[in-house]
Amino acid sequence: MLNLFKSTGLRFTWISIIAVILDQWTKQAVVDSMQLYQSIEIMPFFNFTYVHNYGAAFSFLYDAGGWQVYFLSAIALGVSGLIIWWLKSTTRQQVLLPVAFSFILGGAIGNVYDRIVHGYVIDFIDFYYGTFHWPAFNIADSAIFIGAALLIIDMFVNKEANDIEQ
Repeated sequence: MLNLFKSTGLRFTWISIIAVILDQWTKQAVVDSMQLYQSIEIMPFFNFTYVHNYGAAFSFLYDAGGWQVYFLSAIALGVSGLIIWWLKSTTRQQVLLPVAFSFILGGAIGNVYDRIVHGYVIDFIDFYYGTFHWPAFNIADSAIFIGAALLIIDMFVNKEANDIEQ
């Protein structure tokens, strides 16, 4: 069993664990120190703004009546299972791909935990310009974004290896 963790992408699951811990710790800090919808200016383009997101990215399905919590949780759990399988399937030589999957896994678990426990995701990072505000997000969303960016980089960096495998 230990060899499975050393010889596959599962060796990077520590990234997922750190992402979940940081995500949940920051969300708990926000809940403990802020009121819902309270906004604290950090910089002229960045606030901490405590909100509940009942939907997915960009509040997609936020007003769907409650079924979306189960639907989005099922998708996140399914994707998490698939990512764990992918991590188990990657070879020792692969680095960027399992690191990307590990970031995505940590972000997915952080947000699905919120959905299951609270029925919504706690968001608080608020970037804006003038009156335009990017939708609020959290550490889990940031981990998913980092993982997706690394997947794109991997497609270009390892293009030759991917072409040879096909």
